[in-house]
Amino acid sequence: MFARFMQAAAMATVLATPALAAPDSITLAMVLEPPNLDPTGGAAAAIDEVVYANVFEGLTRIGPDGSVQPGLAESWQAEDGGKSYVFHLHPGVTFHDGSAFDAQDVIFSLDRARAPDSTNAQKALFEGIETVEAVDPTTVRVTLKAPDGGFPFKMAWGDAVMVDEASIQNIATKPVGTGPFRFGEWRQGDHIRLDAFDDYWGGKPALKTATFRFISDPSAAFAAMMAGDIDAFPIYPAPETLSQLQADPRFKVLVGTTEGETILAMNHKNPALADIRVRQAIAHAINRQEIIDGAMFGYGTPIGTHFAPHHPDYVDLTGKSQHDPEQSRKLLAEAGAENLTLRLALPPTPYARRGGEIIAAELRAVGIQTQITNMEWAQWLEQVFKNADYDLTIISHVEPMDIDIYGRKDYYFNYRNPAFDEVMTLLNAATEPADRSTLLKQAQEILAGDYANAFLFQLAKTGVAKAEIKGLWENTPMPANDLTAVYWKE
Repeated sequence: MFARFMQAAAMATVLATPALAAPDSITLAMVLEPPNLDPTGGAAAAIDEVVYANVFEGLTRIGPDGSVQPGLAESWQAEDGGKSYVFHLHPGVTFHDGSAFDAQDVIFSLDRARAPDSTNAQKALFEGIETVEAVDPTTVRVTLKAPDGGFPFKMAWGDAVMVDEASIQNIATKPVGTGPFRFGEWRQGDHIRLDAFDDYWGGKPALKTATFRFISDPSAAFAAMMAGDIDAFPIYPAPETLSQLQADPRFKVLVGTTEGETILAMNHKNPALADIRVRQAIAHAINRQEIIDGAMFGYGTPIGTHFAPHHPDYVDLTGKSQHDPEQSRKLLAEAGAENLTLRLALPPTPYARRGGEIIAAELRAVGIQTQITNMEWAQWLEQVFKNADYDLTIISHVEPMDIDIYGRKDYYFNYRNPAFDEVMTLLNAATEPADRSTLLKQAQEILAGDYANAFLFQLAKTGVAKAEIKGLWENTPMPANDLTAVYWKE
């Protein structure tokens, strides 16, 4: 009887005890600390990894499946054959400082992005805009210089988010947006914290706070996950330890695709690299699978041009630059470049540092010497990306559908080909899917045939998270850690 009494008492205690609530905060880790928090004035993907869809929003946005979805514009329609677009804005939207968002903010944001003195890293997205005008406070008409079927997609980039004129002076360090999270604090070298915005116009996130910590060392990343200091590492830098984490029931491993074309970029302003025979020799010297296995522990898909293999218009052109050291030596001899020495600038990402050592050895095997410089991210952005002071570098271009960068004047490759430019002009004007598909395939063929760069592999998304976390993106159609749908399973 006493036993039955104790059993009943214990059950009553269990029933009377409230269930533990699911956590409402999350700590994520990133390899690189963003140089600033202004996605409209910086090229670093780490900026968008913190603020895209969290702090800042655009007229449209990219969803986890890569589709263009409504953002601050609840709907839009093309007019005049795609030469103008009318965007209908959500009513009642406010910035984090309490000021109202309306058509005038759209005009300011787009005019600022396309101004002559704009520092927007993707200024080309806005070059086709002729005028931006307010039809009424919640309706905006954007008139283009020529029809552009891809304009809603361009407005979904992090570089095209809407900003507040009143707070624009401090956007780099204290960003003010319209998103579900507002800026909390930034302890440089350690973390950035975002807090839920109580007056958000859309669906409220389950999370109240999100902290982004910066851990660049692969060993430290593994230790932080095992210790429970990190809840999720969306782009995990230590693929060699993924099998251990996958075997641990506390974690789940998320393997997906990214938009990251990983390339050995070549500066065409270097007289040697301006010779297609030298570029072709470099491409043939490289063993893609050796780099994928050695630098990425098998995670990655070989590519032969600047285009994502998961895209339906992808053309497999890896055969044009297959590993052929003998052909490399022959081409270098024809070009009179047998004793070539090139500077190889490596940013701090593990794929670049590990891959750089492998590529240096492969180039050395065909007679090309390299002088390796390991750079911090800010130095790489300034010296390589901004000033094109380099010969070779390894980088993943993670922006979606960015093949057009090869047509940009003074871009850090310094690649020029009028035939490619013509294809891009036709692509921008094309609105029919079949026409756009044909042109995208032509563009890929041109880049592969020119050996514009040495195309290595498509970066895989290998993430790790605690098993209870739901809603993280498995794929990365945009550099982002979108937290709007993230929650802890109870």
